[in-house]
Amino acid sequence: MITLYYNLAPNPMKVVLFLEEAGLDYATVPVDSRKGEQHAEAFMALNPNGKLPVLVDGDATVFDSNAILLYLAEKTGRFLPPAGDRARGEFFSWLMFVASGIGPYSGQAVHFKHFAPKPQDYAVERYDFEALRHWSIIDARLAGRTHMLGDDYTVVDMAVWGWARMVPFVLGETAWEKLPNIKRWFDAVNARPAAQRAEAIKAKHSFKAEMDEEARRHMFPATVAAKG
Repeated sequence: MITLYYNLAPNPMKVVLFLEEAGLDYATVPVDSRKGEQHAEAFMALNPNGKLPVLVDGDATVFDSNAILLYLAEKTGRFLPPAGDRARGEFFSWLMFVASGIGPYSGQAVHFKHFAPKPQDYAVERYDFEALRHWSIIDARLAGRTHMLGDDYTVVDMAVWGWARMVPFVLGETAWEKLPNIKRWFDAVNARPAAQRAEAIKAKHSFKAEMDEEARRHMFPATVAAKG
């Protein structure tokens, strides 16, 4: 049995989508980051970085969402081009683009626009610009393509989907007007039964919704440290 330690953030949800697409049996363990559960000793033993998601598959423990997606793709032999295929290079390139660009810049844009403790105009402008620039590259990639690698639906689409769910929160309510190709693709992925099952996981466990001082202390320890 596969066990997934998760919350409803973009990175864990990528993995939930894969598990549903592949029809794998799995159990979920909720970890509420706004309550600080990611800092518990037992969880830190699974991921010393104290981040979600973590997947445990027998004797194997895998953390970082993109590493988990690759692990599951190789385990099942599904949703990735075969070894030696021309598309294999594109597969790794776009997956790492999500890992090193889409995720970090989107996350920082959200932090400085919505959660920073005081106005951070330069940071907001920088990360908003970079987040839109990265998403615009994805939008251009999807022009004339059904999926990120063409006709084939792959792990890359799942990785993008995890963050695409948050585009209006990252870039503002009018963001979809600037990203029509992503919106068309996103609606098509959302129509997949597996995506609908993945979204339904929201009803399985409850997570703290309030971003109060306790949540800020657990999620943004650097801010607390700076206050002394």
